[in-house]
Amino acid sequence: MASLYFSPSVLSCNVNFRTKSPITGFRNQKVSLFVCRAASLTFGDLDADDFRHPLDRQNTLLLRAIPGLNDIGKALLGTVSEQIMLLENIGTSVLVSENQLPELHCLMVEAARILNTEAPDLYIRQSPVPNAYTLAVSGKKPFVVVHTSLVELLSRKELQAVLAHELGHLKCDHGVWLTFANILTLGAYTVPGVGSLIAQRLEEQLLRWLRAAELTCDRAALLVAQDPKVVVSVLMKLAGGCPSLSDQLNVDAFLEQARSYDKASSSPVGWYIRKAQTRQLSHPLPVLRAREIDDWSRSKEYRSLLQRAIQVNSVQKV
Repeated sequence: MASLYFSPSVLSCNVNFRTKSPITGFRNQKVSLFVCRAASLTFGDLDADDFRHPLDRQNTLLLRAIPGLNDIGKALLGTVSEQIMLLENIGTSVLVSENQLPELHCLMVEAARILNTEAPDLYIRQSPVPNAYTLAVSGKKPFVVVHTSLVELLSRKELQAVLAHELGHLKCDHGVWLTFANILTLGAYTVPGVGSLIAQRLEEQLLRWLRAAELTCDRAALLVAQDPKVVVSVLMKLAGGCPSLSDQLNVDAFLEQARSYDKASSSPVGWYIRKAQTRQLSHPLPVLRAREIDDWSRSKEYRSLLQRAIQVNSVQKV
């Protein structure tokens, strides 16, 4: 029987460098870089609905049913707002490419190939706050921004899982909605013609949708890592990790912590506190995300996707 988890394999990535010799002058030199890729399986026929979380599907329908939402979106995602967000990120970050941070470029390209989607631009931005986010500006190529502190915090496999998570947003057409939500929750109170009343009315529904979308994208991360411990490790480090303690962190202990949170919040009082604790968050609590992805890794749905990929990959190799 074929295994449902796969050992890391080696990805060869050719990078062109322009070098200068005191004798021959400038010349192009091709160097092969070898980086550890997440998995050997690719999902050549993968559709977004193959891994979309039910809460994502449900809350997207609810969001689209809000009267006038499209008109508000057009007002908020106007030319000026888009340009501000675009120039702010491009102007303060480093664009990753074959010749600029090529190892990270290879991780992104490989993750996109596994998920059967196009790789967006990737920017690395100096920040002490570990974070990554996706922006999709209409008419322009979407891009992902990763903070330097996140690069320092995670292993390369974990970092690729984060890139896969961001690719999940694009694969599921979350990009424009994410941009909309960011502008609305961060600046709608000052947008003429919108005002605080509309923003407050939409904020709770938008945050509910964002939390559901994050669960979907954690699944995209698992499809690339093909090892739930890699994804759970990312969530654990975001909750309480630092580079100097990374070798002492225990994924199994964190999952046990997640189960204890579920137990503690199962009473009527605990349920109320849990709802109040998460209502204003854009992301589910890390322990809840860890439990969700651990459960999905054991599901028939996930195993079916892997088995389907095994069959497709076997045919392609023949």
